[in-house]
Amino acid sequence: MAVPPSLALSDGVRIPQLLFGVAGLSAAETGRAVRIALDTGYRGIDTTPGTEAEVGAVLAAADVRREELFISVHVPAQGYDTARRAADQALAALQLEQADLCLLDGTQGAFSDTWRALSRLRADGRIRAVGVAGFGVSELRRLIDATGAVPAVNQVELHPWLQQLPLREFHTAHGIVTVASSPAANTALLSDETVTALAAKYGKAPAQIVLRWHLQNDTVAVAASATTTRIRENFGIFDFELADDDVAVVAELDNGTRV
Repeated sequence: MAVPPSLALSDGVRIPQLLFGVAGLSAAETGRAVRIALDTGYRGIDTTPGTEAEVGAVLAAADVRREELFISVHVPAQGYDTARRAADQALAALQLEQADLCLLDGTQGAFSDTWRALSRLRADGRIRAVGVAGFGVSELRRLIDATGAVPAVNQVELHPWLQQLPLREFHTAHGIVTVASSPAANTALLSDETVTALAAKYGKAPAQIVLRWHLQNDTVAVAASATTTRIRENFGIFDFELADDDVAVVAELDNGTRV
């Protein structure tokens, strides 16, 4: 079984470059999809608020050691006390004593106070690393200026049509790992003639080409699907590499389109 490569976060925690995501899945779909993902070989699971109980039930029944897993949770920006309760509730629903990553999700509200709450949870050993989701350069600067701390990761929309170069340059300069929440955008991107031509060249599916492009750009990709075929297909990206010229060809697709 293939083992996804990983990246070191600023505090030494390692994050798999391919995570399985559950955003947009129903409760029934979440449990089934996570079971298939674990059986396929995924060891990183990116949960979302409201999915933790379904994910936790699967993890508790799975024949996978806890130390092999990387589990991330999301806590909306909502102030110190509320954020701590939300994180505790997420961990309880997951049936875990500790999460590997907790993301401060969103820039509205009291995100500096929420960050302090998550930092306290990290100090208490309840989470191993703290990051953010949906932050731009200006919000990252505000957070760093207000708290003196730099997030371990920033999870944002990122794909060949929206490559976020200024944001990624900021990440690199500050040691922040970039996580792509929508790595393959949508079916329109996967039908792009450049992507389909590369898929034919390498004998791979279009989604596999796009996910491989993320890995070779040192990005963590969160691949979400409720379909068994697609879950397994998305994992089949560790037996080939894109040539440097082909990585550059995909980079030319950047047009600022959000999905």
